[in-house]
Order: sequence, then structure tokens, then C-alpha cells
Amino acid sequence: MKINFEDSKAPFLIGEIGINHNGDIQIAKRLIDAVFASQWDCVKFQKRTPEVTVPEAQKNVMRETPWGKMTYLEYRHRVEFGKAQFDYIDRYCREKPLDWTASVWDLQSLEFMLGYEIPFIKIPSALLTHDALVAEAARSGIPLIISTGMSTLEEIDHAVNLIMKHGEKPVIMHTNSTYPTPLHELNLALIPFLKERYGCVVGYSGHEMDLEPTVVAVSLGAKVIERHITVSHDLWGTDQKASLEVLAMDMLAKRIKLVPVMIGKAEKRVTEGEIPIRKKLRGV
Repeated sequence: MKINFEDSKAPFLIGEIGINHNGDIQIAKRLIDAVFASQWDCVKFQKRTPEVTVPEAQKNVMRETPWGKMTYLEYRHRVEFGKAQFDYIDRYCREKPLDWTASVWDLQSLEFMLGYEIPFIKIPSALLTHDALVAEAARSGIPLIISTGMSTLEEIDHAVNLIMKHGEKPVIMHTNSTYPTPLHELNLALIPFLKERYGCVVGYSGHEMDLEPTVVAVSLGAKVIERHITVSHDLWGTDQKASLEVLAMDMLAKRIKLVPVMIGKAEKRVTEGEIPIRKKLRGV
């Protein structure tokens, strides 16, 4: 089912599991449950082909992991879900129902994900300059979301132009690729800037440890929100510390819902609460 991000009144909330499941389908299942219980809209994973995405110089580097010492390539396989796991995820999400998708890190992973009925494809910040992947994803006809961390304005221009050449306007996510992102580097003013520059739906992918910046992002016009999620900050993995635990997910969803209530409309009027105060102090 195609999602109309532009016409949606409430921000579309994406719970980014990524590889925070550590290759354990039961952890993934718990996080899917958390996304559904918190009334978020979509759960997202990451899909890689380790032989393609791991640099040659890194493949045989030994790494200490919770599962013993292994090469980096072996580790990437250890935390990568395959068809059996994604088939299970697809069935489990449909039963709720809950949308799910993935960021794709290579052309083989894009082809793999196109085998499922997903609402959109995500191009992560690291692959924004991978022209072949970006163009092929645009040609798929599935809505595209792109993240813009560690990218120059010229690189974003190029990616958007390439997508428009082969498909439809993407959703552009403002983000900073530092995990976790210090507050002084968030630069949330780029949200309205990107919306005006590209005429696209703009969202925010937050890697900070707090909730407030994401709420501010919504107030600045972010229509799509993505946050990494985890069952515990103490789990193995580089993304865990900058992720939201389950309670924080629920808190953030509730705070975001209050943003339009607080902003209201650009019309000056005497509010219901002010009427008795006005009569008391002005006599009218």
C-alpha cells in the first residue's frame, strides 16, 4: 500500500531496528511488538550483502564479539538476516498489521527487498552517492526515502536530480551521522530549508540521545520521523547507545502528538480560557 507522506496530518513514525537485533529473531520480534504497542507506523531493518559491502581490507580483520573471535566478514554474516528471517518478519508484521521495510546497502539487497510488498525503500546516508543504487531504487517505482547525513549540498542536489530523472520525488531526511549526535551539531534549521529547496516531503532521522530535538524537528515541519530503537542500551552494537528503549518510544510518540495542539493556527482570538479572565479584568 502506497503511503502519502505529504497529505498525512501526523508525522509518520519509523522505528529503526537496523541490526540492533544482533542476528536474533526473538529480539527483532520484541522490537516489532514495541513499535506496534507504541503506535508507531513502521518498523525498519537494514539489508546488506556482506561480500559486497565489507571492504576487502576489512574482510579478514579479526574482531572480538559476544559470539567469540571471528573475522569481520564472519561477524557481518552473523548479524545479517536472510530470507527465512525476513519471511518470518513479513508474516509477523502482516498479522498485526504493521508496515515494515529496510535500508538497502547494495544492488543485490535492493533486488532482495523488492521481493516483498513494502511501502518504501530507504537509501542510507552512507550510500547517497552510490549512483547505480540510487538510480535503480528510483526506477523500482516504490517510494524512496533518502538520508542526507555526512553529505554536502551538492551531493544532495545530485542524488535528488538523479532520482527525479528515473522516478518520483523522494522523501528527504535531515540527519547527522554521528552516533550519538551532540546537540550543537543537529542543525535542525535545515528542515524548512530542505523543504523549500527541493519541494519534497522532509523528515528527520535522529541519532541524539534525547527526545526534545525530535519534537522540535516536528515543529519545524518534519513529516517523517525515524529513530533507532533497542530493547536495551547495554546490548552489543555501535547503534545501541543512540537508540530509544521501549519506554522512550512511547514517550516520544505522545510528545509528538502534542506538537500540533501547541502550535494551533495563525489566527488571533480570545480563547475559551481567557473569556472569564477578560470579564474579570476588563469588565467585558
